[in-house]
Amino acid sequence: MNIRMTSLALALALAAPIAYAHGNEKHGTAQVAAGRETAGATLSIAPEASDAVAVLERFSAALSAGDLEAVAADLDPGVLILESGGAERTRDEYLGGHAKHDAEFLKAAHIALKRRTAQTSGDLVWVGSESEIHASKDDKLLMISSTETAVLRKTAQGWKIVHLHWSSRAQR
Repeated sequence: MNIRMTSLALALALAAPIAYAHGNEKHGTAQVAAGRETAGATLSIAPEASDAVAVLERFSAALSAGDLEAVAADLDPGVLILESGGAERTRDEYLGGHAKHDAEFLKAAHIALKRRTAQTSGDLVWVGSESEIHASKDDKLLMISSTETAVLRKTAQGWKIVHLHWSSRAQR
């Protein structure tokens, strides 16, 4: 699996606490239930940022569902996506390539949002999210710590994502 796929799962990020506790026990891949959870997450969201955060959530859900048309609707045409040392500099560049791989990975992943902070500055909102992602590859359980920074801009068409930065690492 491409490290970029595991990084996106951040985003994507973007979802919530795990349905089962994790200590030293082992879980088979059949125990990974795909989905997104936000219950129990620590949130610090400025009230004026809530509409932009809702757009980010909608984007993340659409990506996880493989709905690339809905994904496109929330991305600014000039979006800059940074991930694992790489860059995609437009919506079309992302949708024409890496988005399909991200959607495929996220479709089978369980994403648990742990923390989210969102603030505004004029017509911009920045959102920082920390998540845990559980997925399987080659019949092995992957447990990933993921972070996402998103910047959204208020436009005549509503909030649009103008920048995403995804980063991840294997959990210890």
